[in-house]
Amino acid sequence: MPTDVRAKARYVPISPFKVRRVINLVRGKGADEALDILQFLPHSAARPVYKLIASAIANAEENFGLNREDLYIYRIFADEGPTRKWRRFGARGRFKPILRRSSHITVILREREEEL
Repeated sequence: MPTDVRAKARYVPISPFKVRRVINLVRGKGADEALDILQFLPHSAARPVYKLIASAIANAEENFGLNREDLYIYRIFADEGPTRKWRRFGARGRFKPILRRSSHITVILREREEEL
């Protein structure tokens, strides 16, 4: 049974739609390769995803004694967090709502199994 290493980032103040655009690029890749990809992306969501994957790698090395070269991103997903509702007043007394969305990002790393 392979060991799953989890890490979560909750209440990240970026819309889950924008985060999913970034995590789709690294899904299924090796952990170090994913960090290399995220390091040079211009998206604002790349930084929290980078920190999350780096934290998961550190957890795997320290707590489970796994080798970082053998780790790959088994699952990664972004769920919707709470939405703050901001108000703005428009012309003719109208009300213009602004939705400030947040997201919960979860990554699960797994060790590659050696093929015989």
